[in-house]
Amino acid sequence: MNAMRTILFVIGLLLSFGGYAKQGYEVSGKVVDAYTGIALAGVQVSNAVTKEQRLTDDKGNYRIQVQDGKNTLIFSYIGYLEQRIAVNHRSKVDVALVQQNNTLDEVVVTGYERKVKRQTAPMMHVNSALSGQVSSLYIRGTAYMPNQNQESYRKVKENKFINPLKEPLSTFAADVDAASYSNVRRFINSGSLPEKDAVRVEEMINYFQYEVSGPNNGEPVNIVTELTKAPWNTAHQLMRVTLKAKDMPTAKLKASNLVFLIDVSGSMMGPGRLPLVKASLKMLVDQLRDIDHVAIVTYAGSAGVKLESTPGDEKMKIKSAIEELEAGGSTAGAAGIKKAYEIAKQQFIKGGNNRIILASDGDFNVGDHSDESMEELIAKESKSGIFLTVFGYGMGNLKDSKMEILADKGHGNYAYIDNISEARKAMVTEFGGTLFTVAKDVKIQVEFNPRYVQAYRLVGYENRMLEAEDFNNDQKMGGDMGVGHMVTALYEIVPVGVESGMVGTVDPLKYQQHASPATGRRNAELATVKFRYKEPEGEKSKLQQKVVGTAVTELNNVSEDLRFATAVAELGLLLRDSDFKQKADFDQLIVRAKASKGKDEEGYRAEFIRMAENARDLSRSKE
Repeated sequence: MNAMRTILFVIGLLLSFGGYAKQGYEVSGKVVDAYTGIALAGVQVSNAVTKEQRLTDDKGNYRIQVQDGKNTLIFSYIGYLEQRIAVNHRSKVDVALVQQNNTLDEVVVTGYERKVKRQTAPMMHVNSALSGQVSSLYIRGTAYMPNQNQESYRKVKENKFINPLKEPLSTFAADVDAASYSNVRRFINSGSLPEKDAVRVEEMINYFQYEVSGPNNGEPVNIVTELTKAPWNTAHQLMRVTLKAKDMPTAKLKASNLVFLIDVSGSMMGPGRLPLVKASLKMLVDQLRDIDHVAIVTYAGSAGVKLESTPGDEKMKIKSAIEELEAGGSTAGAAGIKKAYEIAKQQFIKGGNNRIILASDGDFNVGDHSDESMEELIAKESKSGIFLTVFGYGMGNLKDSKMEILADKGHGNYAYIDNISEARKAMVTEFGGTLFTVAKDVKIQVEFNPRYVQAYRLVGYENRMLEAEDFNNDQKMGGDMGVGHMVTALYEIVPVGVESGMVGTVDPLKYQQHASPATGRRNAELATVKFRYKEPEGEKSKLQQKVVGTAVTELNNVSEDLRFATAVAELGLLLRDSDFKQKADFDQLIVRAKASKGKDEEGYRAEFIRMAENARDLSRSKE
């Protein structure tokens, strides 16, 4: 009888386990870089049995269903070795992914019982990034170890408040770059606040698309303006100036002569570098037509031609050449740039889109590679009618200052690619704006009326400021705008009669008449916005202008776009710890961003809100 009871008890247990296995349960965990311990966002987590897939969030966390404790989870991420881990009836599985490297000879992760062996070499021990989850991590051979302290940024000296009686004109070159935003996001997602000079507020604002109508009068650009109160100081006003370039269907875009200039030096080893470059450029190749042509130039210790100019419909041939690239050696950036321009000139399409696409971390170390010499080289080559687009990759040694200069002087734009989603945004979603220029040398000049404006300050654009006389000088370069591109600038204004600690004072002049606000005209005109541009192949600029009235709209009643843009600008002021942040506040900008998120089909605005929340928490923990 007792034996029978025991048998029935065991059968009951087995049935209960079977029911449990059939029902399934949830497994959660965190994925980090095995060397740095940094959380990895966007890692694909797949159930090998059910084929269900999930992505890790911005903190590296994931959740996924398993049928039973015998399922295997697959962890995949560009630039890292794939890991297959048996659940073994656990509900929590943390993972430390190992960077993929062509020189990685042996990786042994004990604890997960994952072994990849090739040849014997001196062994190096790296402590696990996940205590108690991975017993130890050994890497044989020469693994890539990123230098985390070699990034360089151009010094930003913030624009100040200016008295229009002394300087009524504010002049700057248009800037559609958005590299600073994705770079700032990379800092915050890795658990640290960005360097102050890595934050360029105008690039954060211009990262986002806004609902602005394109031109309908045959012109390449339309101007939109709004006036409201500054959220960080409601006694001040905030004026929005947005330029929107015309849209154009892909079928009507000019034939392209492209040269991919790819950095394959040793600094491009590891995650977020060459593997991500390959994935990015393959996306771009998928957008090309049979009338387009692509050549590939690479550089490490020297420059060479990897692929001669090839029609865009031979996609497999182009992609195969990209896939074969391997990183190693020093970085002869100047030689690579010269070779790329040489190839582009050989295949030049008159009336077409002739462009070099540079993918690099900017860490040039062979030949004449100072910022000044590179600027001189690009400025000289830019007169050839060949445009330069720059994509920055990597972390720890990113030369942001050099990349920004190259794009500015090369009649192009600069984007920082930190993950595959950002690559898709640049290469697919904004394909036309990235590659096809509709207006070049775009300059903006605003004249303020001292009858209504006591002082004004341009928020951002410090590296794009021009002298007033440069506006009418066609020899002075401006910025370039591609198909569908937008440029948004915000001016903070101190109205006449408002006492503000932001406005400095000087003693009355002794030797000349002191001007007063009465010199301005009381005509209900706050300012006049003018902009000049050239056709892509033109050398003589054209002028457009628009008057901004004095009527102020309450912040809650302006467009969703302006409310969201003010939230982005406010975050930029806080991250920079700006001298002009005044009453800027994380919580108030987050609330405003949530209320003005709009459709957000691509999820970029929702991502901004999460980033702002993370930045707030990092800032508080730092305090």
